[in-house]
Amino acid sequence: MIKLVLTGIWICAITLASVYFSMQMAAAPRVDEEAAARAAALELVKGGQATIPVISDGAVKGYFLTRLSYAANTQLAAKQVVPMNEAITDELFTLLVGQRMIDIEKLDHFDIDTFRAAVKDGLNKRFGEAVIDQVIIEQIDYIANVEVNSKPARKGTNIVKGDAATGAAAQSPTN
Repeated sequence: MIKLVLTGIWICAITLASVYFSMQMAAAPRVDEEAAARAAALELVKGGQATIPVISDGAVKGYFLTRLSYAANTQLAAKQVVPMNEAITDELFTLLVGQRMIDIEKLDHFDIDTFRAAVKDGLNKRFGEAVIDQVIIEQIDYIANVEVNSKPARKGTNIVKGDAATGAAAQSPTN
């Protein structure tokens, strides 16, 4: 009889231990409160489209059309004196015109991650705080000045059939 009691206690101990460890493993992971608060303060800020000229040898060679969006801390952004869109446009002019970050002749060497980091770091440096958390590129296009100045050739479709196209009126039989 003692063997039966000890076996029952052994089974109960193993069952309780397995339930305890399974509950510990299934518990939700601990969330970093600071990271969660920072993520909750972020909001997507849609940037406007900016047209930035590419100037080389004293002449405009083309235009960059850019549209960037930002994950920004809304509380810190509200404290800024300069509005976000104007500061962003100014930073793009600084990078693309002043520092010539994108070289038209060497577009295959363009590093998108370096561009994002440069925009983020430049804006945060300008604001004096970590306002911008992430830069999202929606559009970067380049239009050469030659393409802007040339008018596309219009090719009309002749909708009149027969002799009417040459000037002679086509007559249809009347009843």
